[in-house]
Amino acid sequence: MTDIEDAALTLIQSRPEGILQNELWKILEIDSRKCSRIVKKLVESEQINRSEARGEGVKTYLLTAKRRCIDPSLLIAGGELLPCIGCEEECNAEECPLLMDWMYQLAIEEYVED
Repeated sequence: MTDIEDAALTLIQSRPEGILQNELWKILEIDSRKCSRIVKKLVESEQINRSEARGEGVKTYLLTAKRRCIDPSLLIAGGELLPCIGCEEECNAEECPLLMDWMYQLAIEEYVED
């Protein structure tokens, strides 16, 4: 994926409600033809959805991400990555000591910040 395609995908993913295609090319400072080619690639790779819409009375398309980016900071507490990532144990999350320790660290961090 090129830098501009990656930037387009990131922008689309950052807007849960979607973004109009005619806004996308203006924000990315590219022409509408280049934007259309980028959108076509993202649709074909099944990373975004494209549906007809009206923007300021003009026919355009609403672009929405199929998956949103996850904020990596939500997976880290006490400088440690969520233990469930890559875990191969078949455990009950309510009884997992590794997960409980991680959540405890998260609670401590939140308490200290207040």
